[in-house]
Amino acid sequence: MAKTKTIYVCQECGSETPQWAGQCGQCKAWNSLIEHLDDKKSSSGKSSRFTGYAGEKTKVVRMDKVDLSELPRMPSGLSELDRVLGGGLVPGSVVLMGGDPGIGKSTILLQSLCKISETDSVLYVTGEESLQQVTMRAQRLGLQTGDFNLLTETQVEQITAQALVQKPKVMVVDSIQTIYTELLQSAPGGVAQVRESAAQLVRFAKQTGTTLLVVGHVTKDGALAGPRVLEHMVDAVLYFEGERDGRLRLLRAVKNRFGAVNELGVFAMTDTGLKQVKNPSAIFLSKYQDPVAGSAVMATWEGTRPMLVEIQALVDSSHAPQPKRIAVGLDHQRIAMLLAVLNRHGGIATFDQDVFANVVGGVRVMETSADLALVAAIISSLRNRPLEQHMVIFGEIGLAGEIRPVPNGQERLKEAAKHGFKKAIVPHGNMPSKSIKGLQLHGVSRLEEVLGLL
Repeated sequence: MAKTKTIYVCQECGSETPQWAGQCGQCKAWNSLIEHLDDKKSSSGKSSRFTGYAGEKTKVVRMDKVDLSELPRMPSGLSELDRVLGGGLVPGSVVLMGGDPGIGKSTILLQSLCKISETDSVLYVTGEESLQQVTMRAQRLGLQTGDFNLLTETQVEQITAQALVQKPKVMVVDSIQTIYTELLQSAPGGVAQVRESAAQLVRFAKQTGTTLLVVGHVTKDGALAGPRVLEHMVDAVLYFEGERDGRLRLLRAVKNRFGAVNELGVFAMTDTGLKQVKNPSAIFLSKYQDPVAGSAVMATWEGTRPMLVEIQALVDSSHAPQPKRIAVGLDHQRIAMLLAVLNRHGGIATFDQDVFANVVGGVRVMETSADLALVAAIISSLRNRPLEQHMVIFGEIGLAGEIRPVPNGQERLKEAAKHGFKKAIVPHGNMPSKSIKGLQLHGVSRLEEVLGLL
């Protein structure tokens, strides 16, 4: 077979050139030429890349004739991981997992594969570690392995060839930035190499029905390294979050073709690996002997379950011309909006105050139900008066000072009552038709009513 040729395509104007140059000859854009395979000049389509799905010819199918039977799912061995995936691993699916270095990506996949290997064949492909390193980690974590196969390889053609022989039910590739294809001349980790290597792995998974888990590096900004098309090719994208020096690890789905997005799995890092946290609300709530100012508890909704988190605020006099507005785990732009609403409709000004807000435990709360709890924590810190103990508060605040309802209000209240909370301030639209035992409810519709209750 003749050697496959490559071309360089400008990402700005689409012009092609056989050689790389710093500047496009057509549109004069700098550093816009990206390496591509020249499919028109390839001598044959019978390369090591996969071109179809199980050798079947494509055909048109009427929508009412489509088989709607649910795809069978395979347990990953970790219930929190199954929750994030939407119920388990789907045969032929491709899952991309990203996260900071040392956060636990390889650890959680190794634990999951060891569980699956007790009943099915698995293959762990590593391009960053040796076979001895992976085996020593498994022994250090005390994992029991069954039909667990290891492969140290970085060429995607060799990986798919070995996988065809082994026929694993689940395969892990760690990581995609170390994999390269012989069809391209650029170095591993480049845009073209990552895109083409991932495309070959995805075609292999779809053709053979192998469940593929791929580890991806992230940039200093926290985004997955490589081309954006990498996230479009896979079926699910998971992010591992948390501080490396902290104990908690959060696994969040930002894309999932087989389940809900924004689902959250909570793990605790221990000496024996990652342990699942069955009751995350108890972990994120601080236990104070005496009430403290600037702290409020809210019920957030993560994927398919409610979770109680603590929001803290610190308001202090500012000595700078521009007061600071800093948020950790919250939308910092929304803080400025809420402070303006608090001034306009509540008569409480903070234009000469620095405002700091934080969600305890490293959780990110991006939904608008945190508005009411954040405002309550800000007022508590500004007045230096603690809120009532055993009180939960949630709701969205509009620009007109109205309190808007949020989804799944009754489930949030039941979660609060389960953890011993006695009082709840919620939007009037979230008031349940039946009272909840042990929970005193206060429905509010305006910001002024909230200030009166606080």
